[in-house]
Amino acid sequence: MLALLLAVFAISVGYGIVLPILPFLVDRLSPTTDARALSWHTGLITGTYILAIFLLAPLWGKFSDRWGRRPVLLTGLTGFAVSVALFTRFESVPLLYLGRFFDGLFAAAIVPAAYALIGDHAPSKEWRAHRFALINVAGMLGFFVGPIVGGLALGAFREPPTEAAAQAFSALLLATSGLALVAALAIGRLVPRPSPGRLPRLAERGNPVNRPVMRRLWAIAFVTAVAVGAFEVGLTLRGKYELGMDATQIGTMFAACSLVMFAAQALVFSPLIKPDATRWLFTPGVMTLALGLVAVPLAATDLATAAAVALVAGSAGLLSPVVTYWVSFTAGETQGADLGWATAAASLGQALGSAAGGLLFGITMLPGAAFTVTAAIVLSALVASFGLAQRLHGTRPRGAIASVPEARASQRCPPH
Repeated sequence: MLALLLAVFAISVGYGIVLPILPFLVDRLSPTTDARALSWHTGLITGTYILAIFLLAPLWGKFSDRWGRRPVLLTGLTGFAVSVALFTRFESVPLLYLGRFFDGLFAAAIVPAAYALIGDHAPSKEWRAHRFALINVAGMLGFFVGPIVGGLALGAFREPPTEAAAQAFSALLLATSGLALVAALAIGRLVPRPSPGRLPRLAERGNPVNRPVMRRLWAIAFVTAVAVGAFEVGLTLRGKYELGMDATQIGTMFAACSLVMFAAQALVFSPLIKPDATRWLFTPGVMTLALGLVAVPLAATDLATAAAVALVAGSAGLLSPVVTYWVSFTAGETQGADLGWATAAASLGQALGSAAGGLLFGITMLPGAAFTVTAAIVLSALVASFGLAQRLHGTRPRGAIASVPEARASQRCPPH
């Protein structure tokens, strides 16, 4: 379990550390000074990372069902470490696109395999929920540490850019690369090897009874991620161009969002709430998320802005892990593939949201379009959420989850 926590923390830091820096990095490397073009690049580069996860996560999930979680985790972490280290050498905007794509390509292997490995060994709903909560906490902690450390260390990235700032950026990325390698070593040492006997046929079977429920969960994951992507980019650009924030202040703002998300997840998967009860949170969570997005551009004071941001962060932080929990529980034998598709849906949503956040920010005819248009999209998820709690009440996982390779090996070394 410690190895999985470190793996998820490493890729979360690798994603979050770039967020407050990216507008300033694009500004330094781009040949244009047009604010709209710079905001587009910021959104699209962020979206490129997520798009890679969308394209590869289902494939990584199928690989983990067929060949085991351990080799997928090791490949993903090693590749991520190399890709992040190479990112320090890029000195043009096109290379930033390429680097973030490869970062996302390898990061796509980690989350589905980590969740599936936990699901392989889950003896009860409470056990599964508790460990899913720990994985989510590791991700939130990484997202908290990444932006705030990046913002603090690279405050010098402001006008004019300095060599010291560039060196600090490189050092941070190299440290992140090293962290991913440490996580890979921990996985290699602590996670049991797959047994020689493989069962590839299990990765090809699904539970047709649960397919409609699964599609609803994927839809909510997609729309929630659209909101998060647009919110992240919109908040970054609004902070830089409308509120006059520097990298440190933007990083602190994202860190505060992470704290709110962490608190929401700690509550929803605490002993105070039974895992079965979380199925009732989808509809109110979607409505709260839309309300928070509408409120962000309307907020006229610091307190109002903080409240609006808290609504978005809290509702998104609640919806994402609850969707993941129910996908894992409903999937049964194919949870690697189904979790991969859930990750892909969320990644596509975040890629589209990130790109839309950058594109809509430059529209002067509709102030706050990055938030209000996204809120309208979020409300469409109400269609998927209505009646979902009742459907989940009668859902049961199909077959013995412990049929994948590591489940056999777990008889020798179960995770704690």
